[in-house]
Amino acid sequence: MAAAIQAAHLRKAKVTGHLCSIGFREAASLGIDSLEHGLMADTEFLPNKKPDQCPDLLRAPELMAKLDVNAGPVHEMILDLVQRHVAITSTLPVYEVLVPGRPAIRKRVFDALSPDARSAMLQNKDYVGTTEYIQKRYGSDISPWGAAFKKEMEFERAFFQAGGLLMAGPDPTGSGGVLAGFGDQREIELLVEAGLTPLEAIHVATENGAKFLEESDRIGTIATGKLADLVVIKGDPSSKIEDIENVETVFKDGVGYDSVKLIESVRGIAGRR
Repeated sequence: MAAAIQAAHLRKAKVTGHLCSIGFREAASLGIDSLEHGLMADTEFLPNKKPDQCPDLLRAPELMAKLDVNAGPVHEMILDLVQRHVAITSTLPVYEVLVPGRPAIRKRVFDALSPDARSAMLQNKDYVGTTEYIQKRYGSDISPWGAAFKKEMEFERAFFQAGGLLMAGPDPTGSGGVLAGFGDQREIELLVEAGLTPLEAIHVATENGAKFLEESDRIGTIATGKLADLVVIKGDPSSKIEDIENVETVFKDGVGYDSVKLIESVRGIAGRR
């Protein structure tokens, strides 16, 4: 990792990573620029962690849920990342689908999926919520992901409030139920649920990405001379974040596109190609 980071930085490129064998603080000390997924991907707090090895992650959600993000080692890790200017990308929608009972399958996601992808998503979602699966995987009648999901939200809020550069990206996996576009909107809604204000969450998903890429003079906010990539929304997401789903027009490179027609164009094919 140190060699990769050094080579990238010589070329003025940034390095990010979904880590497992290396913890966040070690990666930060080596000069990594960004970390993916948040606390649930930081294995340094697992008791079975050995240097340079990815530990058994079976009990990770249960153990992570018990961590204190406001004091002790996790809090120190947050401060270390902030001091070293290491960003974090939130992927809350991916974790949300692992929590039994949430989220409800949204019609627009369901409609966009191909028949095979729909079947696979429903089958997987139904199975991970069964008592049989939970007992077999975690040895308990209750899934640890409910508490782990709340802890991830708490961590991301603490990192943001400490001055960390938090970004948003849904990582379109999540048992097939997290789609690009729809997943981005859900990410912003979940950041608000985590404790950010609607405007803070919107800035995380727009301006902060531009800051990380050092492209703030060109993209990220609405200003004269910047690229006209924006959306026109019916409603006011600054006060009601759910309105962020009511997109009427998408502008890309100065050209406006009808959102309804765009969504209709992918009906029944997502997950197939």
